[in-house]
Amino acid sequence: MLTAEDRFAGATDVALSDEGRAQVERLSTRLASVPVAAVYASPLGRTMDTAGILAGPHGLDVRARDGLREISHGHWEKMTRQEVEQQFPEEAAAWDEDPYSFAPVGGESGLEVTARALPALLDIVRHHDGEAVIVVSHKATIRLLLSTLLGFDPRRYRDNLDQDPAALNVVDFKGPVRARLTLFNDTSHYSEGCFTLPKTTEPRLSTWWTK
Repeated sequence: MLTAEDRFAGATDVALSDEGRAQVERLSTRLASVPVAAVYASPLGRTMDTAGILAGPHGLDVRARDGLREISHGHWEKMTRQEVEQQFPEEAAAWDEDPYSFAPVGGESGLEVTARALPALLDIVRHHDGEAVIVVSHKATIRLLLSTLLGFDPRRYRDNLDQDPAALNVVDFKGPVRARLTLFNDTSHYSEGCFTLPKTTEPRLSTWWTK
């Protein structure tokens, strides 16, 4: 598997491993009791398969959204980090310095990913006001979206945020312009058993959210 070998596989359609499928099935059990209104996913096979497992207990079809795709690494795809550094040292150095603005040949910058992914996410938010939805995307895309929503410096999205496979993030929206992160990169479902979601009470929130 390309991901297991630590190869760049953003635009490459990598299948779910047996371990990954087991992790998603446990996440599905965890979310089975949540009243989910819709399930959206990147159109790549691994995310559509993940979303299908999560949608199953809710009897929902998966809605593909192209904007949620993973970042494309262009001619780096299927290469290891070491191979990239050896063959394209100037590109690798520029990417390390600023992965938000820089893109390898044939690939996308973080800015370009944000420009397509954020409108897709906010369109989902607008269509599901007050409803719970599941959105399945990818490591870089998720970190770029969270950086933007939470006001982090997107140039440091690779340094400040991480995402494990089949991790759960919970983001509450109050309309498309207000977002708060209530659970991040949670993988407690990796272990046997079903775990509940955190509850945030209104008195704990700032007036920015409650007004």
